[in-house]
Amino acid sequence: MKNAVYFPPLLWAFCLLLLFAAPIQAGDSSDEPSEELFVTTGLPNYRIPAITCTRKGTLVAVADYRYGGNDIGYGSVELRYRLSRDNGATWGDIVEFTKGKYATSPKPKFDAAYGDPCIVADRTSDSILILSCSGNTGFPNGTREVHQGIARFYSTDEGESWSDPDYIQEPVYALFDKSSHGPVRSLFIGSGKIHQSRYVKVGKFYRLYCSIIVKDKSGVNCDYVIYSDDFGSTWKLLGDADTPPIPSGDEPKAEELPDGSVICSSRVTGGRKYNIFTFSDVVAGEGSWGTCATSNASNNGVIAAGNSCNGEIMVVPAIRSVDGEKLYVALQSVPFGYGKSNDGRDNVGIYYKELSNKSDFGTPADLARDWDGRHQATYLRSAYSTMCMQADGRVAFLYEESTRNYDFSIIYKAYSLEDITGGLYSLDANPQRYAFISRYIDEEVSPFTMAMSAW
Repeated sequence: MKNAVYFPPLLWAFCLLLLFAAPIQAGDSSDEPSEELFVTTGLPNYRIPAITCTRKGTLVAVADYRYGGNDIGYGSVELRYRLSRDNGATWGDIVEFTKGKYATSPKPKFDAAYGDPCIVADRTSDSILILSCSGNTGFPNGTREVHQGIARFYSTDEGESWSDPDYIQEPVYALFDKSSHGPVRSLFIGSGKIHQSRYVKVGKFYRLYCSIIVKDKSGVNCDYVIYSDDFGSTWKLLGDADTPPIPSGDEPKAEELPDGSVICSSRVTGGRKYNIFTFSDVVAGEGSWGTCATSNASNNGVIAAGNSCNGEIMVVPAIRSVDGEKLYVALQSVPFGYGKSNDGRDNVGIYYKELSNKSDFGTPADLARDWDGRHQATYLRSAYSTMCMQADGRVAFLYEESTRNYDFSIIYKAYSLEDITGGLYSLDANPQRYAFISRYIDEEVSPFTMAMSAW
């Protein structure tokens, strides 16, 4: 072309890098439909979203309400929630269902404050479970004797009312007392989603998986997964307390792969860390973790430049648009990285990865590498995020966003799988799970053949 200017390939690459790293202006925010569920205009402020969908289709969104803007252990924090009974089209009033009695002493005082919630709605009853951190002791300052609490709340009426809290930290801390990492100094429940198994039902309930971070006796943060077969009444450790799935971790989440193995996904600067638990006896909860793998730019993985924050991991049954192939898609939300802020808490969105065969997720390293693409939910300063599947087949996405030049408000969006993947995949409403896993798992050795019809 006449008068064209030649740019060497390396110069093109450098320009693209500058484009990605350049600050993104607030005026460039997405025009996708959204709802500010919890609006911050100063102090008190909202933080840390959690969301679930009940078996009758009610969406329950929960968040911290921080009177002084501080984490649990450093001031008054309560939990507030809102309900939607029409797939997010309209929402009820904000309701506060905790009332802490904050005091600096005595310590520990487990009813002093409540925050960092995680939530799950039972798929076979009207029960909902919330776990939250509680008390007047911060996670970094805990000891085995004086530490943060774990508060448990139940609803049996679709979130209209909630039980008084009871405190379950002692049996959870005790899981580590005799291990090489224990007694642990502190323990923190991962906010967002408690995962209910799609496949494993022992007794009355489908199994729950909840991720936790502990500060071990040497001061090292390690991630684990605990599980419950009685909808949160009692909890056991998945795997060996001497072998944390994420040996040096941060706030984690739990999910299941199509074969029933369990993912631990942990925040890390630059991306995520993953490990996978493979069962030898699913009913007894026996098996072993693999080797922890990091997902970041070096392996075409999940990129969270700067501050990764806590994001959500979810695996959904899908149909590949180009050929109608039935498979699964993994979704991982994170802040993509540097924009208007200087700490990387910007540009939250959702990565996606096709899980079409065992080589895509057979090991933690397989899962960590080669994510296929991503959808950006916001171009503003943004941080923690979570998601669940709505009754209408869309993904309810709840995340923190600075919309008013204050600290974060909590934003709701509803995405189809086509929205997230640019039309590459749609949700499979009638998945044949066993037809998928039988591609690579012998029926005689699979511990999950009893639940092959569930997704």
